[in-house]
Amino acid sequence: MTTGEPPDRPAADGTAPERSYPPADATRRSLLFRAQAGDPAAWESLTTLYRPLLVGWLRRQGVPAGEVDGLVQEVLLNVVQSLPGFTHSGRVGAFRAWLRTIACHRTLDYFRAAGRGGAAGGLDLSQLEDPDSELGRRWDEEHDRYVLRCLLDAVGEEFEPATLAAFRRLALDDAPGAAVAAELGMSVGAVYVAKSRVLQRIRKEAEGLID
Repeated sequence: MTTGEPPDRPAADGTAPERSYPPADATRRSLLFRAQAGDPAAWESLTTLYRPLLVGWLRRQGVPAGEVDGLVQEVLLNVVQSLPGFTHSGRVGAFRAWLRTIACHRTLDYFRAAGRGGAAGGLDLSQLEDPDSELGRRWDEEHDRYVLRCLLDAVGEEFEPATLAAFRRLALDDAPGAAVAAELGMSVGAVYVAKSRVLQRIRKEAEGLID
């Protein structure tokens, strides 16, 4: 870490100390809102973040490997062109639903142009527009888990290894708190405090992307 940062402070519950950060970190706008404001670095980060998610999803829908990259570029171009006009409704999942709609339309256009209608891999891609459909729910789950993992990697150096391990086991692996506590040699309360700390930090960066 750079010099001049505040020293580690012990956690109230007796867990390993966490690093203190200046107030500016707490007020930093999220990646989504920085991209909407035209920040070139945020644009680059946003497209880099979402490219692998889109690549994997399109492959699973049956898009030929040789055509996936081109279709991903079309989706991301549409996102870049449309994002300045995106307004978060305040409803849970507003951004992922907006992105889901763009991905759906571009993918449907692709399959229709290829003479396959709206079907891919045995599924009707029009389901993607319905958040209650099987495909819509799968998109939501994959989106949130993927973004969470990526942003966790981005902020990971700010936390002690045990804190990160507790978060990963609870939030990503859905492991029981008692089992995680036993694995890490922490109290059950401490592992949930660790999860809360990491989640709070991720939410600052992910505001608008995941809810």
